[in-house]
Amino acid sequence: QVQLVESGGGLVQPGGSLRLSCAASRITFNLYSMAWYRQAPGKQRELVATISSGGTTNYADSVKGRFTISRDNAKNTVFLQMNDLKPEDTAVYFCNANWGPTMVQYDYWGQGTQVTVSS
Repeated sequence: QVQLVESGGGLVQPGGSLRLSCAASRITFNLYSMAWYRQAPGKQRELVATISSGGTTNYADSVKGRFTISRDNAKNTVFLQMNDLKPEDTAVYFCNANWGPTMVQYDYWGQGTQVTVSS
């Protein structure tokens, strides 16, 4: 079965940094667009950053200049480097993999990793 496993979350002070990792298994990783989403308590899940199979990246306005998404296809892993963290970044961060070949979408989610930004 497909598996996405996030790691790297934790507690950090405002202005600090964390790097999240998402390891994928049993997918043809290089075909998939990868993304990080986050969901804070009582709020809808929001898209944080995406990286295409070709390496093109996009970011939510709230994290531009602070977060960097990257991927290592040889290791089937996507990363989210988070710098200058703010309390409003506190959320559960989810890894997503998406591939749409022909009239069908393959969409997979990890179970999330908690990021807490607090002094």
